[in-house]
Amino acid sequence: MIERILVSTVLGVAFLSAPVFADHALAQAKGCMACHQVEAKLVGPAYKEVAAKYKADANAASALAGKIKAGGTGVWGAIPMPPQPMLSDDEAAKLAAWVMSF
Repeated sequence: MIERILVSTVLGVAFLSAPVFADHALAQAKGCMACHQVEAKLVGPAYKEVAAKYKADANAASALAGKIKAGGTGVWGAIPMPPQPMLSDDEAAKLAAWVMSF
């Protein structure tokens, strides 16, 4: 009985944390992690800061996907975010949704 509870708990935790890790591999593969981290500012803002700033905006993920592809400047300081045209629209949307999951 205890084994079943333990297995259920482990599987439940893995299921609940899956969205957090869902596109970490994509962010690494596309070079996002060279400038961003989840918890702390690196060159660009931490993903948790981005999610907190836009949490009340229902359109944030869509707008963020556009900013990821187009780049931008001035929102988080003087260092610009270069455009990421090599990302597909689907990849940008997945990354934006992942960032907003924090």
